[in-house]
Amino acid sequence: VRNPSAAFLNDRSAASSGSVLTCLMEGTRALLVEVQALVTKTAFGYPVRKASGFDLNRLHVLLAVLQKRAGLPLEQYDVHVNIVGGIEAEEPAADLAVALAIASSFKDKVLGNDMVAFGEIGLGGEIRAVPQTEKRLKECEQLGLKRVLLPGHKMDITKGKLSVVTIGNLTEIIKHT
Repeated sequence: VRNPSAAFLNDRSAASSGSVLTCLMEGTRALLVEVQALVTKTAFGYPVRKASGFDLNRLHVLLAVLQKRAGLPLEQYDVHVNIVGGIEAEEPAADLAVALAIASSFKDKVLGNDMVAFGEIGLGGEIRAVPQTEKRLKECEQLGLKRVLLPGHKMDITKGKLSVVTIGNLTEIIKHT
């Protein structure tokens, strides 16, 4: 496959809530994939948490951080997360996209098809840097994305055709999501 990122994004539908792009590293290759989340009121006494292509234990940790640090009341909601295309998001760089997809679905707010997010989320809600940021940014620019959210001290910069927004804490971004 000449361009795997484009192949994974070909079937992407119009912008909808609960959908965010992330950039993963598969060896030395940057790969853009879609993260989908569906958050619905639970029909049972105990909410269901399911993940396809994402570690379920990591999902539980992210949900706890979203509840405690970002104030999202997810304890009475079922949460389903899917990494589109059968990809396994094994690196922590997918954390930010998963958290944003969950918040987007919970608030039923569309984040747009032109945005990508990557960064590790710590237990304190801090967004941590991930390796090979330059390769990830280059892949985003090649596929025509416009906005990138990544870890760092809060500032907006333009890098090539990309508008890069750096954030230091999950609370900063969830309030605006």
